Amino acid sequence: MVNESGRGPRTLDRRDVVRRLLAERGDALVVTGLGSPSYDVHAAGDHDANYYLWGAMGGAALVGLGLALARPEHRVMVITGDGEQLMAMGSLATIGAAAPPNLDVFVLDNEHYGETGMQSSHTGHGVDLAAAALACGFVSATTVRTESEFDARTRVLGPGFFVLKISDGQPPRSLPIRDAVFIKNRFRAHLGLMPN
Repeated sequence: MVNESGRGPRTLDRRDVVRRLLAERGDALVVTGLGSPSYDVHAAGDHDANYYLWGAMGGAALVGLGLALARPEHRVMVITGDGEQLMAMGSLATIGAAAPPNLDVFVLDNEHYGETGMQSSHTGHGVDLAAAALACGFVSATTVRTESEFDARTRVLGPGFFVLKISDGQPPRSLPIRDAVFIKNRFRAHLGLMPN
C-alpha cells in the first residue's frame, strides 16, 4: 500500500511513538515544536526537563542545538513536526556544521500542516527531510514508516535525524502550561541554573 504521493504508508500512531520515545529518554532534555508535538509530549507525561515552545515556529531544532552545545553531558531530543522543520530547513545545515554528538531530532511527519487546517505539506509531495539532513552533515538520518522499523532503529552518536511517518489523525489536545516564563524558569531550575 502506498499513499497518494507514491511513497510508503504512514502507519505510526503519533501518541504511541512519542510515548515510546520518552520512555527511553533517561536524563535527556526535550524541546518540542509548536502545536501538536507539544501536545504529544505533554500527553506522555509532563516533566521539568521538557521545554515547550509556544509561538516559536521553526525554532525547535535550533533551540535543541543551543542546548546540546551548552549541555554536552545531556542528550537533547527535539520532537517537532514536518511543517516546522520545513520552515527551518537552514537549521539542518547549522546543526550539521556544529555536529553535536548528543542531539537527536525527531520529526513527526503526517505530511500535513496540522496547525493551519491539514493542508498537504511538502513532504507529501516528495520532499525528503532525511535526505536533506544527511546532505547537511548529520551523522545518521532515516525515515521510519512501520512499527518494525521503529523498533529496529538504533541511536549512534549524532547528530541524528529521524523522520517518523505518522498517521494524520488528530488526537485530543493535551495542553501543557502556556506561561513561557514559568516553562523557562522550571527548565532552568531543572538544570540547576536558578536558586530554589
